[in-house]
Amino acid sequence: MSHPMFDKHRTTIDSALNAIATRGYWAAFNEMPSPRAYGETAPEDGKKAFEAHLGKQFELGQPGQSGWTGGEKSPYGVELNVQYPVCDHAALIAAGEKAMDGWQKVGAEGRTGICVEILDRLNKQSFELAHAVMLTTGQGWMMAFQAGAPHAQDRGLEAVAYAWREQSFVPAETIWEKPQGKNPSLVLKKHFEIVGRGVGVVVGCGTFPTWNTYPGVFAALATGNAVIVKPHSQAILPAAITVRTIRAVLAENGIDPNLVTLCVTDQRETTQKLVTDPAVKSIDFTGGNVFGQWLIDNCRQAQVYAELAGVNNIVIDSTDAYKPMLRNLAFTLSLYSGQMCTTSQALFVPAGGIDTEDGHKSYDDVCADLAKAVSGFLSKPEVAHAVLGAMQSADTIKRVAEADSGSLGKVILASQKLENPEFPNAEVRTPVLLACDASDEKAYMEERFGPISFIVKVADTAAAIALSERIVRTHGALTAGVYSTKAEVIDAMTAATMRSKVALSINLTGGVFVNQSAAFSDYHGTGGNPAANASYADSAFVANRFRVVQRRYHVAQEN
Repeated sequence: MSHPMFDKHRTTIDSALNAIATRGYWAAFNEMPSPRAYGETAPEDGKKAFEAHLGKQFELGQPGQSGWTGGEKSPYGVELNVQYPVCDHAALIAAGEKAMDGWQKVGAEGRTGICVEILDRLNKQSFELAHAVMLTTGQGWMMAFQAGAPHAQDRGLEAVAYAWREQSFVPAETIWEKPQGKNPSLVLKKHFEIVGRGVGVVVGCGTFPTWNTYPGVFAALATGNAVIVKPHSQAILPAAITVRTIRAVLAENGIDPNLVTLCVTDQRETTQKLVTDPAVKSIDFTGGNVFGQWLIDNCRQAQVYAELAGVNNIVIDSTDAYKPMLRNLAFTLSLYSGQMCTTSQALFVPAGGIDTEDGHKSYDDVCADLAKAVSGFLSKPEVAHAVLGAMQSADTIKRVAEADSGSLGKVILASQKLENPEFPNAEVRTPVLLACDASDEKAYMEERFGPISFIVKVADTAAAIALSERIVRTHGALTAGVYSTKAEVIDAMTAATMRSKVALSINLTGGVFVNQSAAFSDYHGTGGNPAANASYADSAFVANRFRVVQRRYHVAQEN
C-alpha cells in the first residue's frame, strides 16, 4: 500500500518525472505573484506574515538551545532585528540521527510524498518567502518572488523527482532461485532496504538562500537523511521560515521534526565542527573558493557538493541582430547587479571588430554601443531599481569601487550610485564596464562578483574560443555564450564547451538570458569544471546520498 501523501501528490510526481525525462517546459509552481494564482489575500497575508517576524524571536523548538542570536543587515537598510535560536551542533546531529529511524520506516514513497507536501506548503507561503528573500539579499521584488519562491520550489521538486526515480529502481524484495541441475535449486528470499547515508548539512549563501539550498535540502531529505541547514549570517530568515514549515509538515505526518533543524552561527569554528563531525555524510555548499575548497579538503567523511567561483564568458564573433544582442547583454549584466553565479564577466571581442546587419562594428564600437545599451536600459528609475535591486555586501561595493578606479582596465561605463525613494538607505550601483586586452589576465581571469564586466580584446575569434576554453578549464564557469552567424564558429565553440564541460547559450537575443536556468530542463552546472563539482540536478546529485542494505534467507521449496 502506498503512502497517502504519495497518492495525494501522484500527479505532480508523475509530471515531474516526465519533465526530467523530456526536458521540455514544465513548472509545478506559478512564477507570477498574482492573486489569481495564489488567492486574493495572498499578497497582503504574505507581507503581514513576513512583518510578524521582525523584531521577534523566531521559535523553532529545537534541542540543545543555549540562547539567541541575529544581526542580519538588510541591503535595503530595513531594520529586521530577528533573533534565532543558538543550538549546540552536537545536539542537532544526535537528534537528527534519532529521527532518521522513523523517516526510514515510511519508505521511499512516503518520503517522496511528504517532501512534495512540504514544497506545496512552502509554495503557499511564497509571498512571505519573497519578502524575506528580498530584504535579506537585496534582490528586486520580482526576482525575489520568482527565484526565492516558486523557482526554488521547482528546483527542490526536481531533486525529489530524481531521488524517487533512483530509489524506485530498487525492488523491496525478490525470490532468488539458482538452478542446480539434477539437484534441487538454491532458493533465497532477499529484501532490499534503502537507508540514508547519514546527516546532511546544507550551507546557505547570502544571495540565493532558497534557490541554492532547496536542491540539497530535498535531495538529502528524500533519500532518507536528516538535514541541518546552516544559513549565511546575512540571509537567515528565508532559511528559518523554510525549516519551520518543514518541521511542521513532518510533525503532522508522524515524523520527528528534529529530522530537519537550523544551525545559526557566525563563528567559522562552529561551522567547521559541524561539517567535520563523523555523523555528517553529505554537505551542500554555495559560495567562495576559500571555504568551499576547505570543505572538500577537510570533510573527508562526507560527500561534498560544492558550487564555487567561476569566470563566465561570452564570445562575440558576429550577429544579424545587433541591437537585440546588445539589449540582451545589457539585461544580463544588470540583473541583480551581477550578483549571480551565472552572470557573464568576460566578453571576448576580436580586435578587428564584428560583422552585423548594420555593417561592420569595430572593437571600440562594440564597447561604446554596449555601454549605451546598459545606460539606456537603466535610464528609467523604476526599471533600474526593479532589475538592479541592492548590493548584498560591503565587499561587493568595494570591488565596484576598485573597478571604477580604472586599475583593472579602461572604464567605458562608470558605475553610478542610485537613490531608491522607497528604500533611502539601500546601496544601489549600476554596472561598470571595462575594456582590456587579452594579455591583461590578472584583471579578468578571476571572479569579481558583482556588476563588473570586461570587454576583452582578442586577436580573432579562434583566439577567443581558445581563451574561453582555457578559462573554463582552469578557473571554471557555469555559463558560456557565443554570438555568431557562422556555423563553423558555433561548431567550434560547441566543441570547446564540450571539452571544458560548461553549458552554452547561442545567439540569445530575446527574452531568455544566459544567466537564467530553468528547472526540469536546464542543468545548473555540469560538475565537470572548477566552478562546481555537481549539477542541479541529475542522478549523480541524489544517488550517492543513500545506500541499499539487504538481508536474505533460505526459503523452502514447494513440492
